[in-house]
Amino acid sequence: MTVSDAIAHILKAEGVEYLFAYPVNSLIESAAKLDIRTVIVRQERIGLHMADAISRLSSGKKIGVFCMQSGPGTENAFGGVAQAFGESAPIVVIPMGYARHLSHVPPNFHAYLNFQHITKSCESLTVAEAIPEVMRRAFTQVRNGRPGPALVEIPADLFGENVPEPIQYTPTPSVRIGPDPDAVQAAATALIEAQHPVIYAGQGVHYAQAWPALKQLAELLEAPVTTSLGGKSAFPENHPLSLGSGGRAIPQTVHDFLQNADVIFGIGCSFTRTPFGISFPKDKTIIHATVDPGDINKDIEVTHAIVGDADLILNALLAEISDRLHGTPRGRLDTVTQKIKTIKQAWLNMWMPKLKDTSTPFSPYRVIYDLMHTVDPDNTIITHDAGSPRDQLSPFWTATTPLSYIGWGKTTQLGYGLGLAMGAKLACPDKLCINVWGDAAIGFTGMDFETAVREHIPILSILFNNHAMAIEIPIMPISQEKYHATDISGNYAKMAEAFGGYGERIISSNDIIPAIQRGIQKTQDGVPVLLEFMTTKEIDFSIC
Repeated sequence: MTVSDAIAHILKAEGVEYLFAYPVNSLIESAAKLDIRTVIVRQERIGLHMADAISRLSSGKKIGVFCMQSGPGTENAFGGVAQAFGESAPIVVIPMGYARHLSHVPPNFHAYLNFQHITKSCESLTVAEAIPEVMRRAFTQVRNGRPGPALVEIPADLFGENVPEPIQYTPTPSVRIGPDPDAVQAAATALIEAQHPVIYAGQGVHYAQAWPALKQLAELLEAPVTTSLGGKSAFPENHPLSLGSGGRAIPQTVHDFLQNADVIFGIGCSFTRTPFGISFPKDKTIIHATVDPGDINKDIEVTHAIVGDADLILNALLAEISDRLHGTPRGRLDTVTQKIKTIKQAWLNMWMPKLKDTSTPFSPYRVIYDLMHTVDPDNTIITHDAGSPRDQLSPFWTATTPLSYIGWGKTTQLGYGLGLAMGAKLACPDKLCINVWGDAAIGFTGMDFETAVREHIPILSILFNNHAMAIEIPIMPISQEKYHATDISGNYAKMAEAFGGYGERIISSNDIIPAIQRGIQKTQDGVPVLLEFMTTKEIDFSIC
């Protein structure tokens, strides 16, 4: 058995169903022989983003895998791997490397040397017989601890070498780490004594599938809940205790409750400081529960720290607090939920002119509002893109079920959302999968709408077109005046049609809902859809 075929057998043993790829890489043929579906993309980033979605939407139970050729393929993949590293996405990346006698000769690009700072694990195969242990190390890394990408580079001259048979390979385990009982007791005391606690849930809740325990703890403590962008949908946002999600733009409820909090309990989060996340107020009691001890005190000074799996931590806290409270909440619910309702309604009233805008062109907020009220949120998976679509969508979209919103923002590469939506549709074919992006983002990855058509991946792509990089207009006035630096153009509905999909350009606000309904029907017929909404140059965001 060759190295290439051995890798394919290992992928099959690990439960890999899709191999996202760009040729040439011998693994593509080996995977196809074993009925692992190969999905060939138009550029490497999209393949990595699709693999990312496979891992996210299974909470890391299934691992997304991408392979590419040496040289330009590996070079082009760098941004997608960096995005996965920034977002802590567990994917396995298998580049073909240069033949061993050339791998260290300049200017040949050596993946092992260049990807070490953006991977959790990075290794280059040196001898054929080592392939089982090399792959075992990679899959063990992505299945355990803090999620992240693992890379295994296979030199071109090794793919065809023989591996001793039979291959001894056992699928790798996922190990959960439980919390220190003393740390749980200390955190429980702080939460019980808090007068105004707030729970902040990160994407670790998704990977631990800790949604029921989070809801039970919030209801027992009668504590409001917000999330990071990555954690959005970990707590149902139609729940009376939901404040909505964090990000660069946030609902007023998130700002007001965090400012008034005496204890902030972060669960399954890193508390990483980023321009695209919550800026936490100082002088608060911080309880930080994370799977990665490297997160503790990295960005925010903590009062209490707990390390472990988010579900095990939440259940340990739930048992401890329930025992002390005799399983009964303390009667704060009406006061807390009424305050949330009052603040939220005032905030929505302030934004309602944009959410119901009837102008021509209309506000992108009108599209989001109508989309939210047209789809079935429980059976929809949606993701934003970088820039304005993220800041417009995330505060106003109500995520009702776990993993129904793919949020991101540690690094913000334009065009990320398309691959996420395509991967989501493969992972969850019965769901309506939507990406919301702008006319800047489509310039980066729009060619891969053709991949959606060719691979029969019927996503719904919502595009805001205002012929501008609107968010940059206030910070580029001179270059815009002299050289039109923020102007861009295109008819993207026609592009979608040229690729064989369904494209429609919407100019009037009266046509928004009918167009969405037509788009949904087309996806149900198996056709990828791009709806191009002609919107205003919107630069107002809910930044509190």
